[in-house]
Amino acid sequence: MSSLNALIFDVDGTLADTESAHMAAFNRAFAEEGLDWHWDLKLYTELLQISGGKERMLHYWKQQHPDMKDIDGGGLQDTIERLHAIKTAAYENAVQQGQVQLRPGVLAIIQAAHAEGLRLAIATTTSPVNIAVLLRSAIGPDWKDLFAVIEDASTAPKKKPHPQVYLQTLSRLGLQAADCLAFEDSANGLKAATGAGLATIITPNSFTQHHDFAGAAQVLPDLSSVDIAQLRAWHAASTK
Repeated sequence: MSSLNALIFDVDGTLADTESAHMAAFNRAFAEEGLDWHWDLKLYTELLQISGGKERMLHYWKQQHPDMKDIDGGGLQDTIERLHAIKTAAYENAVQQGQVQLRPGVLAIIQAAHAEGLRLAIATTTSPVNIAVLLRSAIGPDWKDLFAVIEDASTAPKKKPHPQVYLQTLSRLGLQAADCLAFEDSANGLKAATGAGLATIITPNSFTQHHDFAGAAQVLPDLSSVDIAQLRAWHAASTK
């Protein structure tokens, strides 16, 4: 039986309830670019099945507007990049204004794990700037000191449910999957983590509560009633 040596966290929806702020930021970008696109709650929930903001916009564009070629003569990819840059700036502003907070129990688990000598890592398909603005706001300017490894959209281009981001995280940690626990909030995240061999704790949110979480080690409303001893017990039960 392996011992628990590291905790690996997804970001959006897992560390914090970010999706409402992301949705509003996408709509802000569409409006600024003069597009008649609007993602409401139902549509955005469906679009979250596509990992990655740029990929999500491209999917929507091709599904809903197959004849649309570009905006103002710019290429399709250039337009996606421009929209994403505007969206990212709007999301950063929302976080800085306090519209996004860590989910219950998250900070306590991170601090307790760090104090007990467990290694901490991030494995996400979001962009580095989104991670930085969230965790700088929630934890402080030294937030990076808590995490041994950070893998994100810039280092792992194959989006979840592909396990690339978790495989690279394990490689950089120098640990086997059986030595770690992953934390996710979505079916795509669960598939990515378990695809890398990781026992996975799921904390669904309002955007993902309808997903299929078969194969998860535990499905919890949040981490507020969890401590490191409980995580060790769940890890031991899932890796024996």
